[in-house]
Amino acid sequence: MEVRNYETVFILTPVLNESQVQETVEKFTQVLKENSADIISTEAWGLKKLAYPIQKKSTGYYFLVEFTGSGNIVDTLELAFRRDERVIRFLTTVLDKHAVAYNQRRRNGEMNQQKAKQQSEAVAQ
Repeated sequence: MEVRNYETVFILTPVLNESQVQETVEKFTQVLKENSADIISTEAWGLKKLAYPIQKKSTGYYFLVEFTGSGNIVDTLELAFRRDERVIRFLTTVLDKHAVAYNQRRRNGEMNQQKAKQQSEAVAQ
């Protein structure tokens, strides 16, 4: 099967403590590794306010995982998300070559460098 780039964002319930949150994230990264996926990056966005209440909760812990794998890996991962009551929402998307390049630049901190450089030059003049 063809190897593709994926990105998944999931929201965990806010009633978890820090160790439970890390344990949950490790569980899902382990699911990916067991199914021969290569994890490119994992980002913790932290506790954020939700746009609307989900399960009577107005905040949640956001996490982003970028990985590569075959198509059946998404089904396995989403089944694990559905079985875990700590996950209140999740979304997995396939990344095209432009999104992969954008994410690579964002991870390397190359975003907004040109804009910051132009602003610093304008201030210097």
